[in-house]
Amino acid sequence: MKCKTILKALYLIILIFFFGGFIFTGNSRENNKSSSAIEQKVADLISQMTLEEKIGQMTQVDYNAIKDNPENISKYFIGSILWGGDSEPPKVDPQTWLKISDGFRKYAAQTRLKIPLILGIDAVHGHNNVDGATIFPHNIGLGATRNAKLIEKIGRATAEEISVTGIDWSFAPCIAVARNERWGRTYESFGEDPELVKTLGSAFIKGLQGNRYNDKTSVLACAKHFLGDGGTQGGVDQGNTECSKDELFAIHMPGYVDAIKSGTGSIMISYSSWNGVKMHGNKYLITDVLKSELGFKGFVVSDWAAIDQLGSDYKEDIEKAVNAGLDMIMIPNKPGQKNNYIQFVELLKELVNEGKVPISRIDDAVSRILKIKYEFGLFDRSYTEKEPLKNFGSKKHREIARDAVRQSLVLLKNEGKILPLSKSLKRIHVAGAGADNIGMQCGGWTITWQGKSGNIISGGTTILQAIKNTVSKRTNVTYSADGTNAEGADIAVVVVGEEPYAEMVGDRKDLHLSDNDINTINNVKSSGVPFLVVLLSGRPMIITDEILKSNAFIAAWLPGTEGQGVADVLFGDYKPTGKLPCSWPKSMDQIPINIGDKNYEPLFPYGFGLSY
Repeated sequence: MKCKTILKALYLIILIFFFGGFIFTGNSRENNKSSSAIEQKVADLISQMTLEEKIGQMTQVDYNAIKDNPENISKYFIGSILWGGDSEPPKVDPQTWLKISDGFRKYAAQTRLKIPLILGIDAVHGHNNVDGATIFPHNIGLGATRNAKLIEKIGRATAEEISVTGIDWSFAPCIAVARNERWGRTYESFGEDPELVKTLGSAFIKGLQGNRYNDKTSVLACAKHFLGDGGTQGGVDQGNTECSKDELFAIHMPGYVDAIKSGTGSIMISYSSWNGVKMHGNKYLITDVLKSELGFKGFVVSDWAAIDQLGSDYKEDIEKAVNAGLDMIMIPNKPGQKNNYIQFVELLKELVNEGKVPISRIDDAVSRILKIKYEFGLFDRSYTEKEPLKNFGSKKHREIARDAVRQSLVLLKNEGKILPLSKSLKRIHVAGAGADNIGMQCGGWTITWQGKSGNIISGGTTILQAIKNTVSKRTNVTYSADGTNAEGADIAVVVVGEEPYAEMVGDRKDLHLSDNDINTINNVKSSGVPFLVVLLSGRPMIITDEILKSNAFIAAWLPGTEGQGVADVLFGDYKPTGKLPCSWPKSMDQIPINIGDKNYEPLFPYGFGLSY
């Protein structure tokens, strides 16, 4: 099914204006003198570098591929290390991350030119791979807030927690425009509307990067995934986006236009294809549009082993990807193999010597990478200057997250105005698998790649505990996971939703609630007690029957560690303000459904949200 244009004429006019020759020069806050000095330093360094040293800067190695041979950082002049896809160390406390980061940097400092590493991680809703971190709502919930200033605060808090663990770069924000709820990465998108996505994505970039020239807590942002990842046919992850160039630019490009304007230092390419052409080999979009027409001056990085999908011959894959405009290649170990990054280094060297990859392309890639390393002050500290960990998971950051939770909740139904609840009720029965489950609140990309249910992270508050924290001492709060034993309560709060998942695994053909969740709701319904449902999900679910059964219904998305924000809304300490960042379908056969569709009759429209 082809993508549907939803954008108003204004979007196209803006894009035509940009593509007509107005070139961004990067971060509007850059000091011209500093920028000029950096360009000279980069040129001087490039003139001293061997081909091997240049290729090393283009090589990003996964932690699992380098941890047993860290001396190869020096031997192959490696420019970047990443953690991702369950490649975390055995202990994930902040001190361990800092120690490992410092250890890697020392190997880079032993090279001839002492070019520092840049260390990257998927910190997509807080520093989510580290125990004790503040976990913020996933992007879909932030989209419901409509609050760019809040999102910038979240970016800043996230950067502060990342930087004190010795890491410089977050692979965030995802500025995909999610157009099909079946897609397992829907929750990584701020919503279905390009205007909302570009506004909040830019705010997050500003928060992460701060004042990049002289702020030790500045963290490199990475706008992803360029381009069209949220519009694939059937919502299939890494699939094919089928649409015209006008539709592609109108729906999926605005976020990148503003990301460049806001100074993002890196952009990650999408696994997906556009009309059958893999994005990692699309020279037109990467070089001609992104770098030339839009004037992106940072560097372009591949996704995890993504160039391997360009064909069956790895050497040809490297040739296609680098010539298409990729500057840094992300290389994990292939199944059953080790040290694949060494193969990459050797093959790229061969390609240059054979004239198949021009040295001018290598120099351009390395210049872009070095420029960012200078801008973020990495040359001034060859390895981490010890920063206090007192702000890690701090009360200040958790208050920001709690506020984000409050603002993200969308009230879909409030029959008889049963909300807000009284804090002095005699008995409140709480039910559902999500009520006492930090893992479900956080969703995927939390400690592990796919996330998991249960008590997976230190700190934070479950919804059940938040309710207990809020009510009077005389209120009896009871709990059952399956919704039984609710009889006699004044009210029941049922918390159900999706088990954690991330990319690929999260793709779904059926978005109905699970049988267990439906049984829980039915058990509470049969008790005769009035009840409300709090839904934890990374996207709209099919709730047409369940919403009729309940007295009130709240879309809580994936709120993260600060469940107290949910209780703030339930008990009226904060009146709900969240508005749907995506249209809510009545049934599976309505999907995909997006604002602007010709036949638009959702269960709840884009922007819907009640208050008290």
